[in-house]
Amino acid sequence: MVDSILTVRYKRSPYDSNYVVRPEGKLTLKVRVNQTGNTFHMKGTVNNFHQEADFSTKHKTTLSVAANYRGLGLGIAINPAKWAGVYKDYELNLNVYSSRFSLDFSYQRAETLSGDVSGDRGPLRLEEGEAVLRMANLVATYTFNHRRFSYPAAFTQSYIQRRSAGSWLAAVSYQGGSITTTDSLTKRLPGSPSIRMYFGNFGIGGGYGYNWVLGKKWLIHLSVMPTFVVFNRNNLTVNGERQKARPVALNMIFNERVAIIHFISKRYFVGITGVMNNTLFNNDRVTINQNKWRARAFLGMRF
Repeated sequence: MVDSILTVRYKRSPYDSNYVVRPEGKLTLKVRVNQTGNTFHMKGTVNNFHQEADFSTKHKTTLSVAANYRGLGLGIAINPAKWAGVYKDYELNLNVYSSRFSLDFSYQRAETLSGDVSGDRGPLRLEEGEAVLRMANLVATYTFNHRRFSYPAAFTQSYIQRRSAGSWLAAVSYQGGSITTTDSLTKRLPGSPSIRMYFGNFGIGGGYGYNWVLGKKWLIHLSVMPTFVVFNRNNLTVNGERQKARPVALNMIFNERVAIIHFISKRYFVGITGVMNNTLFNNDRVTINQNKWRARAFLGMRF
């Protein structure tokens, strides 16, 4: 009974079958290797003291297994470094791709952030554990040519793109979080400043995406979605003194996606995907730029 309901739902495709179809079989299994990273560039002036910093988190590598049965998916990931006790960061990723709407969400809490601070107060090196990053990224997309262009074909392989097609995209994006120094820094370097960098940016825009189908063996996806920041809450606090960014500036958040899928046969396929969120902020008071990325390689099997 349940299987029959899932089968009817699975075969009721919202796509033009000349361009996008469901794959044969009921079950798709994938083994994946994932890696993520995050870098920041920041600068600002508080009480006539200028500060500039470059930070990065330690790259995170996980192994995961994902299963999709008649359109219902489930995945589980493990981090060998975390099991060994050498990696203490936490990251949550949620990705939803349908015919019209898609959503990429990530939340990261990292203590492996490290980097250099320079400025009028002199150089300062932040080691791992001396600052905590809390960061959320969200991108929601609407696909206009949703009858012929498929995000799931490129990123979840729950559909197959039969012919090349593209689409204009509408998007909203949000980046928000903070970087705060900890007591570990003042214990190592007594008298060092207490620094808190806060960023919150909401953007509206759009872009274009395209799926290239090369013969019956390859699918290549590329999409770029720039959004213009219409609201920001960026600020820099040093020893309790806060400087806010100007509310009006040409600030942008860029969202890029790429995928390359090779179909070995009707049953087996391999591929790589990448998702990146980065910023272009220009502000004479507080500037906070972020580059967040996730890369994935996988082997898939259909049954």
